Amino acid sequence: MILFKKLSFLIVLLTVSTVYSQNFKADSYSASDVAGMSTWQLLKYDGLHMFNGAAYAYARPFHWGKKDFYRAGATTLLVGGIYTFDEDSSDFFRDQKEDVPELLRDFGWYFGSPQNNYGVTAGIYTYGLLAKSPEWRRTGVLMISSASAGGLLQQVLKAVTGRARPETGLGKHEFRPFSGESGYRSFPSGHTVLSFTTAYALAKHFENPYVKAGIYTVGLISPVSRLWSGAHFLTDIVLSLAVTISTVEAVDRYLDTRNGYGDKRYGQGKTGRQPNKMVFNFTASSNTIGLTLNF
Repeated sequence: MILFKKLSFLIVLLTVSTVYSQNFKADSYSASDVAGMSTWQLLKYDGLHMFNGAAYAYARPFHWGKKDFYRAGATTLLVGGIYTFDEDSSDFFRDQKEDVPELLRDFGWYFGSPQNNYGVTAGIYTYGLLAKSPEWRRTGVLMISSASAGGLLQQVLKAVTGRARPETGLGKHEFRPFSGESGYRSFPSGHTVLSFTTAYALAKHFENPYVKAGIYTVGLISPVSRLWSGAHFLTDIVLSLAVTISTVEAVDRYLDTRNGYGDKRYGQGKTGRQPNKMVFNFTASSNTIGLTLNF
């Protein structure tokens, strides 16, 4: 019954997402409007875009371009190659478990757990909200929206695929869809989706490549810890990372179209322009004529 509710909600959200993406509307608030909002108004503004960001992420595959299909094809080839060595790689990682410090293993488990992960994201968003910082609010909204979209999707996919975990000893080819047993919920990895969503979204807040690398490293502890424990195959982790990155990127591009989140990340200037839309600006004076293209 719980799975049916989640699946029904996902179908409804996909339908709404598709319709929504076909009728994309500009932000009704300007940057100055958002800057003048009260804390309660900001909370409502951000809450709306958390939902819309998730809807936008679900709708993106219906509007993929050539480059997106190339990326999907490359990911498929990569995962196909890794699948050949899934059992060998699983044995390798499980053999390393006893040599890994318990503190590191525990951190991987707790950081990828929903209650702890959402505590981190809620804390970051709350700081941005109370400080009325567009940049930190954006990071918090990006985290929560992406984690919610990825979290719902991974729950449904776990049940639909029903892949056996390595620890069951049944091998990489065993799939029992809708079995409902925890031993058949190997793909995707929920810990990977949540932990790396947080890390990937947070890293976008910083420009320093060393800081980004450090955050990515922390975010990868949970995925690797699941390999050590025999909870997932390597292909489960790699595909989960691909889902995570594509979800965060989609939500982030959506936030670029809203006016209340500071500078654009996919182009120049302030947020508020529609994604992937070219805008021509024509200017003229007594002795000059200019044409600029923003995209």
